[in-house]
Amino acid sequence: MTHELSSPDLWLPLYGDILYRYGVARVRNSDSAEDLVQETLLAALKAKDNYAGQASEQTWLIGILKHKIIDYFRQLSRESSQGFDEQTSIKKESDEYFNLKGNWQVELSTWSKPEQSIEQDQFLMILQECIDRLPSRMSQLFILRELDGMSSEEICDVLSISTLNNLWVMLSRVRVQLRNCLDINWINQ
Repeated sequence: MTHELSSPDLWLPLYGDILYRYGVARVRNSDSAEDLVQETLLAALKAKDNYAGQASEQTWLIGILKHKIIDYFRQLSRESSQGFDEQTSIKKESDEYFNLKGNWQVELSTWSKPEQSIEQDQFLMILQECIDRLPSRMSQLFILRELDGMSSEEICDVLSISTLNNLWVMLSRVRVQLRNCLDINWINQ
């Protein structure tokens, strides 16, 4: 099935909200998301003659936006002098969340009681708030890995992380911070 492009004048009214929501969910900044949508539409306008029609127009635009978001994270990574704190001790973090046998301090069975679908919406809202509380670089890392499903090698390239080991340590710390935030704001509310 081959898809046809609509007039570029219609792209913003048809897809602007979808693109904006997609961008905000990933970059956590409304101004940046607006800029990325504009860049996406401009890039699509320049590339419209190369559109092969293999994907729907919306999918094609979201694909362009994904690349713009990766470029955005890449640029932030280069501009940011915010370094990864290698001095932070994993042992210190571990003591806070794990018992002497290495098990979670809080029983995970409390997480496995999904009551209703409204709770899932509330959970997603709290998860987003917890992601928003992370340092910028850490939230970018989590979003690229868990929401966008990027490979470890791609994330290292985009965020200028020197080794896969550093990436895994950072992911581990992000997950521990999110777990703690969710424990406080969701499980024990």
